[in-house]
Amino acid sequence: MRTLAWVAVIIFVVDQVSKYYIIHMLDLATVRAIDVWPPYLNLRMAWNYGINFGLLATDSDVTRWVLIIVALIISGAVIWWIRHEPGGIWQNIAAGFLVGGALGNVVDRVWYGAVADFLNMSCCGFTNPYAFNVADISIFIGAFGLVIFTPDKKPA
Repeated sequence: MRTLAWVAVIIFVVDQVSKYYIIHMLDLATVRAIDVWPPYLNLRMAWNYGINFGLLATDSDVTRWVLIIVALIISGAVIWWIRHEPGGIWQNIAAGFLVGGALGNVVDRVWYGAVADFLNMSCCGFTNPYAFNVADISIFIGAFGLVIFTPDKKPA
């Protein structure tokens, strides 16, 4: 459980520091685009009012608070699950990634009204229209890790 907490805190801090730097120090909210290593890595400001890839996106306070509550419930459920059915270290690390990323996006919704996405990667003639952030990457890694590292329950 301690591992989950430490990983979640580290992911949360890295996510929030990266967002602060990108939004406020580089002023990407105003500049809108910075080519870092085109086309492989670019910074493109995108405010995500919905879930992944902007699904369910509406600039509505109801949607915003529903998504905040859903993220908090999922985070709480993952913590409860790990606490009551402990697995190995890798399962705790994966859960920490998921919880830290989810809480990072919750803070964005509270502070900005939307999730701040800024990473954009393209390759090989494919132009990716979407942006994402450290929290999104962490949520994906965490969910994937929970699937991979959760031990199978064998019948008694």
